[in-house]
Amino acid sequence: MQYIDVVIDNKSVNTDSFYTYKAPDEVSVGAKLTVPFARRKKSVDAYCVNTGVTCALEDSKIREIDSYEPERSLNSEMVQTAMWMRRRYGVKYIDGLKMFAVEGKREKALKAGSDIQASDPGYELTAEQKAASSEICASIGKHEANAFLIKGVTNSGKTEVYMQAAAKALETGRTAIILLPEIALASQVAQRFRERFGSDKIATLHSRLRKSERLSEWLRIRRGEAKIVIGARTSVFAPLDDIGVIVIDEEHESTYKSDHNPKYETVDVAFKRASLSGAVLVLGSATPGVTSYFRAKEGIYRLIEMKERIGESEMPKLEIIDMRKEAAAGNTSVISRELARRIDAALSRREQVILFLNRRGFSTRMLCPDCGYIMTCPDCGISLTYHKSVNAAVCHYCGRKFPVPARCPDCGSSFIRYAGAGTEKVEEEVRRIWPDAGVDRFDIDTASAADDPVKVINDFQKGRTDILVGTQLLAKGLDFRNVGLVGIINADVSLNIPDYRSSERTYQLITQVAGRAGRTGGESSVLIQTYEPDSDVIREAAAGDYEDFYRSELLHRRFMNYPPYSDIISVGLVADDEETAMAYANAFRNRLESLKSAPEGASVMMPRLDEKRSDGKARAVFMIKAPHGSRAGYVSEYMAFRDRMTENRAPAFIEIDINPYGSI
Repeated sequence: MQYIDVVIDNKSVNTDSFYTYKAPDEVSVGAKLTVPFARRKKSVDAYCVNTGVTCALEDSKIREIDSYEPERSLNSEMVQTAMWMRRRYGVKYIDGLKMFAVEGKREKALKAGSDIQASDPGYELTAEQKAASSEICASIGKHEANAFLIKGVTNSGKTEVYMQAAAKALETGRTAIILLPEIALASQVAQRFRERFGSDKIATLHSRLRKSERLSEWLRIRRGEAKIVIGARTSVFAPLDDIGVIVIDEEHESTYKSDHNPKYETVDVAFKRASLSGAVLVLGSATPGVTSYFRAKEGIYRLIEMKERIGESEMPKLEIIDMRKEAAAGNTSVISRELARRIDAALSRREQVILFLNRRGFSTRMLCPDCGYIMTCPDCGISLTYHKSVNAAVCHYCGRKFPVPARCPDCGSSFIRYAGAGTEKVEEEVRRIWPDAGVDRFDIDTASAADDPVKVINDFQKGRTDILVGTQLLAKGLDFRNVGLVGIINADVSLNIPDYRSSERTYQLITQVAGRAGRTGGESSVLIQTYEPDSDVIREAAAGDYEDFYRSELLHRRFMNYPPYSDIISVGLVADDEETAMAYANAFRNRLESLKSAPEGASVMMPRLDEKRSDGKARAVFMIKAPHGSRAGYVSEYMAFRDRMTENRAPAFIEIDINPYGSI
């Protein structure tokens, strides 16, 4: 027998600690156990985090574990990563561990692509693909913990490089994780991997799997049956042994940042797992995040550039359409006259068209022209969006739906005006102008409502749809072969979001959605409709000048002390009332301001009241700009303050989010 430390599977902060038990010698770090705990009649789940522990208590006072479940146990690398997540993000021990774990009791095997045999495509690599694959595979073969950033234009063949890297990992007896930003894209890429490696070697993990399906896939991975795991963000926690390569495609996408507890950054977790496993991390994007490109310039990542498209594919021609002139000419449609003309021409050539607008719904605001009232969510305080398909006003923050008022709630006027355009309105306009064309829409609403979330994409790929209207889901690396025209309806939308990344996001969205065009050769075009045609970012995107954009954006980040020159930490205090929330927010801020060890250049903002949560509670927030090297200190202070609040049974709780997306 030996003494071990375990973490109890309990959500409470009160049990966020190690507990010592006796266990058989074969129990190792990562073992899933059941143990007696406190005065509970039933055993509770737990995970072993340390073995061979020395304990000062008498042996008779130390309880023994009840059972050991090898099949659902983790390995030591997973435990180390979970412990690191606690230090880096301030999460509870169990929150980190359970990201690797699985629930459910009944297995149900996935049917999709279950009988595909491996095949050699006989594909001839381009010179750039050969060079990239050679460098990455050499590192995999040497078991080097290296990180690469592939900056490759859209359709430069990055996926084939990922396949070469996965093949090298398997050749050396190791495993691979391939991450994509969206489930629809993950499904498309997974099919290509099955055709190359055979379905028996491929497993998928994502949130749309039923609990029984996820359990089946998880056990296949844990047993070593599946060697390559493909999925969205949470697949970074795939329970693989001996990882050889981790790939994060479209690494710039915001979906890789978790906005639910535990709040983590996928790239950071992947970097840690690769370091612990002696594995290679490969990041790929046509428009790398500013922080990632900065790391490549600093030598933290090894930069690989792929500047040419594969095959006969040609880069589309990007043009800017000044919508101010359209309005002056009396055109009130969301579609400019030039875009309408180009759509006619594309349809006559039997080419497909993508119309991109990063706003879902029908109208983005409902207002009263008589008194100026704007309908907002009572819980979140943001403008409600009118969704014509369900005839409801929807909050895109909390998801609540409200009936559409016949009269203004403030002044009683019956002249309620619908302002702004979303994808529903664009779809309706397109169907009216081109009644004989096949039109479809792809946004969160349609993807969530469909039985098969990739049906809309499959219909477009097979030519059943002529014009596809969609949001940013269309910009996430999807491979369309017959798109001759892309129309960006309102390029200004992402410029005006309250986030220091707004310029970066605008450049990325324009470039990425433009990259869906021209993939089978011949001329293709992208029309960028904007009310700000003189914007530097829009002009840089139209010119395809990433380096110019990067230099100007980095200058702005340095002046404002934003990442990559600092870490942004958002602190929230939640309570039943605003006074209590603000009191605790001020107490924590004052604590931080009084620290003698506060780093030079740090900035702690004043607390402010945020929107009320959907549960009716009040939230006070403030922001910390933490210079590099100081993040861990602030996380440690947060955890200490949180523990004191717990000990004192404070009528509030504290939460943090490191480098959040959205308003700061």
